[in-house]
Amino acid sequence: MGHGKLRKFAENETFRCLLQPDASSVLVGGSRELVLRDHPIKGNWNSTMFSKPRPIVLELGCGKGDYTIALALRHPEMNFIGVDIKGARLWTGAKYATEHALPNVAFLRTRVEFITAFFAPGEVSEVWLTFSDPQLSGSGNSRLSAPVFLERYRSFLRPGGIVHLKTDSRFLHEYTMSVIRANGLEVLKSSTDIYKEGDLGVVTQVQTFYEKMFLQMGLPITYVAFRIDHEGPFVQPADFDAAYWRELEGPRRSFSHQPSPKA
Repeated sequence: MGHGKLRKFAENETFRCLLQPDASSVLVGGSRELVLRDHPIKGNWNSTMFSKPRPIVLELGCGKGDYTIALALRHPEMNFIGVDIKGARLWTGAKYATEHALPNVAFLRTRVEFITAFFAPGEVSEVWLTFSDPQLSGSGNSRLSAPVFLERYRSFLRPGGIVHLKTDSRFLHEYTMSVIRANGLEVLKSSTDIYKEGDLGVVTQVQTFYEKMFLQMGLPITYVAFRIDHEGPFVQPADFDAAYWRELEGPRRSFSHQPSPKA
């Protein structure tokens, strides 16, 4: 491990806005299945991590936290939490939030699969999925808009809570639209090219590092916002043609989801 990463990991320990629990603090041992115990922060984010109670918005897979911070700066009436497993990436956002004394930004270092251990029913108002890995060759259950993940989000989203998906991956967008249809979910906004539709507020005003790069390459950015209020279990779609959308996307995927460049 390079000295740069070691320095960032050490500095991460000093950031009050960054929570870095060990996996052992939420994993129940001795089971072949994923069994979680609640972390003490669950239900207590507003009282523990923020200057005052506000509606909470999560960004899952936030990377360096640039989108989380940009949203927080534009919406001081809400509290924002960026979630990622990579500590070296989270360092960038946590350092900025600390140096600028942002009162409505926090970060959580954990796997998205563990997310229900950290948030109580009704504690979260919105979830953002920004440029998530589309998992082209993986099973549907590995995508962050898959039914198994929607079940997790529903466990802590307030009634009427919203999930936003912003992605360069048409494959992931179309898969998500199929999930929405299969489960009868309410679509608030959907676009296969947001920059052809004019100003969509923060959806077009806030751009990630990779988004800017994709736009320079002439790649369209898609978006969908939907509610996950739904009775009963979520189901996988039967109408999604994975082979078609995988073939359509394949030629450029090797570039657009390479690991983040070193800071």
